[in-house]
Amino acid sequence: MSLIESTGAALAEGGMLARAIAGYAPRPPQQRLAEAIAEAIDNKGELIAEAGTGTGKTYAYLVPALLSGKRTIISTGTRALQDQLYHRDLPRVRSALGARLKTALLKGRSNYLCWYRLERARSDGLFASRELAAQLAKLHAWAGGDARGDLAGVDFLPEDSPLWPQVTSTVDNCLGTDCPFYAECFVVKARQAAQEADLVVVNHHLLFADQALKREGFGEILPGAQTFVLDEAHQLPELAAQFFGTTATSRQMSDLARDAVAECTSVTGALAEVQEPARVLEHALRELRVALEPLPARGTVATFDTHDAVREGIATLRTALSALASVLEAFAERSVGFKGCSERCTDLIARMDRIFDAKGIGEVRWYEVTARGFQVNQTPLDVSGPLRDFRAASNAAWIHTSATLAVDGGFDHLAAQLGMQEPRTLLEPSPFDYHNQALVYVPHGLPEPNTPAHVEAVIDAALPLLDAADGRAFLLFTSHRALRLAAERLAEKREFPLFVHGTAPRHLLLERFRASGNGVLLGAASFWEGVDVAGDALQIVVIDKLPFSAPDDPVLEARLTAIRRQGGNPFFDWQLPNAVIALKQGAGRLIRTHADQGVLMLCDPRLVSKSYGRTFLASLPPFARTRDLQRVLGFLRSARLAGQSVALPCPDSSDEPSQA
Repeated sequence: MSLIESTGAALAEGGMLARAIAGYAPRPPQQRLAEAIAEAIDNKGELIAEAGTGTGKTYAYLVPALLSGKRTIISTGTRALQDQLYHRDLPRVRSALGARLKTALLKGRSNYLCWYRLERARSDGLFASRELAAQLAKLHAWAGGDARGDLAGVDFLPEDSPLWPQVTSTVDNCLGTDCPFYAECFVVKARQAAQEADLVVVNHHLLFADQALKREGFGEILPGAQTFVLDEAHQLPELAAQFFGTTATSRQMSDLARDAVAECTSVTGALAEVQEPARVLEHALRELRVALEPLPARGTVATFDTHDAVREGIATLRTALSALASVLEAFAERSVGFKGCSERCTDLIARMDRIFDAKGIGEVRWYEVTARGFQVNQTPLDVSGPLRDFRAASNAAWIHTSATLAVDGGFDHLAAQLGMQEPRTLLEPSPFDYHNQALVYVPHGLPEPNTPAHVEAVIDAALPLLDAADGRAFLLFTSHRALRLAAERLAEKREFPLFVHGTAPRHLLLERFRASGNGVLLGAASFWEGVDVAGDALQIVVIDKLPFSAPDDPVLEARLTAIRRQGGNPFFDWQLPNAVIALKQGAGRLIRTHADQGVLMLCDPRLVSKSYGRTFLASLPPFARTRDLQRVLGFLRSARLAGQSVALPCPDSSDEPSQA
């Protein structure tokens, strides 16, 4: 039996999944997707496949991947999805198929506890409070009893705890084989397990960590993989640009200075030599940050040429790095810690040279200033060539899938960005009954989105819906400024529990929102995707504007200029497709199960006043559409009554939990 046939049989009625997984039912879209993936695996082909919410794409790629027996790398968009895939979905499918393949979960090094840095933190004993000291002791006890050292299992430290950077390593400060704890290293053990596995689950950040991926330990993994499955593939172009670029940050340099001074405790006489150049480096960083204050938060490095203080600050910083490098080189043979610091300093100098001296074609050099520091970057404008070479060198099958890849039914934009010539494409719509489950509502009379009155008008238009649904809403914004204005406006009413992006970690806000039963959550950026609230807790999603990227973004500006020079149309070739996919992500928060009902309220009048509005609407699921407020309110009241009389799924589950 061929792989395509065995895949179809496994997913069919009475097949292995139906016999082994309670509640499993065959889905034709899922079977078509799985068979297309099986064909790509068999032929070492390239596939781009959009699978709408509820299709079951996770099982659709796990089944052929496991049945093929070929070495497979599965990459997801986030670490949370990575954990869900490895700990929940993969075991179910593997057991149902009776597959005896070895599997492994591999994350970036910062996700694992570092024994060397943990022991150094314990010996230094410098804590701001007794609570931190107690938490460190608890972390040490946990590490002694945990075989994997994966910090996802630590639930007693808050996300913003100052202990995290003290007990984890980075590419910069890892000592590698020189580390005295190398034999016990959790990262090394995870990589060894991955190198021996038939199927490895990673995330995109790790996948793109290095072209040869040797720095993140993939040197012996990727060349042997015969299949790559990239879930949440809409994220790839932007991540690839980061991967192929260069970045140097004030945080990296400040950490280097502190680590160099800390290492002096193990080498006699080192403090007298190292302390002063380290102090000079930290002073140069502070002075440069002050000099950057008058500049916009983001811009091109070319801007520095017109600001004497910034230009002089960059020169002073580079001189300070070089001075520290000379001292560290002299001590590099005295300890493994100094050797690591010396290599980090040399690498930072090379990065600064690349960003400020090399002027390559087809790239943009830019900066970003944050509240606590800054970073300078070199980013390529077109990653299609390197990605194409990356795939060709692998001699493997490449499957790209997501719920949001197509624009008006086509994939040309994504194929071009990924450097794919003639990939097979597949579009499998969601099986949900969107026409009856949901409405798209575009209110009348809203002002243009670039006017000062727009945010207040959005809230005024949303209030009748919030009243009808008794809250139960996500309000998604394209800027944090708009979010803050909306939060102030809604806080005056205080009729619903209000949860605002930035006031607590994302997972806590979501937990509190679900628990409230009638909350209103205001989010930007990360809340547009990867957020799953099923059932009666969410019945409205409000989106303030069409999510076009900020026009003053230096990378976007350079990309658009490059497209224009090549004879293309920047708006239709780049801005519109990326905004459509972003809107689809935000809209996807509304309907998560067959039982969900709700309203998607789009507050941008350009949807009806501009010709490109049709592209946005045509790319959304087939919602019923209206501009009639009374129809919307009636729909929401009916949905509330249905929610009170029908037992909807609990917020953390799906109505078909066994079909990922």
